[in-house]
Amino acid sequence: MNPSDSPENSNEDSAASTGDGQAGPGNGGAGNQPVRPGGIVVIAAIVALEAAALLLAAGWYGWQLVTGAPVLSFWGAVFTLALLLALSTWLFAVARFLLRGYRWPRAGALVAQLLVLTIGFPTAAGGYAAAGAAMLVPAAAAIVLLFDKRVVAYTSRVGDAPPAL
Repeated sequence: MNPSDSPENSNEDSAASTGDGQAGPGNGGAGNQPVRPGGIVVIAAIVALEAAALLLAAGWYGWQLVTGAPVLSFWGAVFTLALLLALSTWLFAVARFLLRGYRWPRAGALVAQLLVLTIGFPTAAGGYAAAGAAMLVPAAAAIVLLFDKRVVAYTSRVGDAPPAL
């Protein structure tokens, strides 16, 4: 349940459902809740694909670690693997909660895209233009869409506080 939704709205009819069985933003305009803009879906898809890429990299890294690839520090390699898994999990959470209309994932998505840009520019300049473009174009698109007024409005809702008891 979205914390900005009041408890009375959580049992609305199926027309007000977001598809996951809960009332919330993007449900076709029930009440005064905004409709989910397409930009949110695009941003969430980009972030989820980046999370999947990190998960794939973690899997490959873990496989290399298990099969005996040489490393300078075993525990450093384990830490790197844990970091890849944690970042992937975080990005999946950011994508999910962006779709649900929460405010906090916008910052996480922006920071992730800025980090992708810092990797994408040297990659493109280092002779891997296709790989660099595959990082730069989605990251730039996500950054632009994060500042779209419909996206900001959708993720800036203020709701009533939940009951204390």
